[in-house]
Amino acid sequence: MASDHYFSSRPGGEATLRTITVTLAGRELSLATAGGVFSPEHLDTGTRILLDRTPAPPAGGDLLDLGCGWGPIAISLALRAPDATVWAVDVNERALDLVRRNTARLGITNVNAVLPEDVPAEVRFAGIWSNPPIRVGKAELHALLTRWLPRMHDDASAWLVVAKHLGAESLQRWLDEDLGLEVDRAAQDKGFRVLEVRTAASAH
Repeated sequence: MASDHYFSSRPGGEATLRTITVTLAGRELSLATAGGVFSPEHLDTGTRILLDRTPAPPAGGDLLDLGCGWGPIAISLALRAPDATVWAVDVNERALDLVRRNTARLGITNVNAVLPEDVPAEVRFAGIWSNPPIRVGKAELHALLTRWLPRMHDDASAWLVVAKHLGAESLQRWLDEDLGLEVDRAAQDKGFRVLEVRTAASAH
């Protein structure tokens, strides 16, 4: 059923909470997850690689976790950059509820878990991190990235993790050739590629 996809706004089925233990920002944490969100049983491999193979976030400014799920990237950013404002953005309202539960549990106050349309239009990002929802299809994925990547500051980077077999190389070409962005393969591990994306202005 389409309503059961993690990229649905209102997943089907009961939101039965479960608790998992994960290590984020060097801390072992107990966090809530539920069915109907991405990778509810554990921290998925792609997200772990993204967190492990990218540099520390800027200490301040607005940071974006695009497609936040139950919140591992947003929580990691918030713990590593407590003076920054982290925007945890997802279309899945259950995922946003989990982010709010988890940040409240941890006493984290610098995360805004919101729907895409609730990010103020004037906000520009000092960094973007995403394990993007490749399975929404190429057209929707391209629309998602076209919407958010131009909202970076000129000196900012976006970090995307994509499985090679799900089109990491074609995505890199599209970002370069169609959007005119500077793209480097920052890391590769376990069949995943970490892409660093910058505006052309920041690369020179």
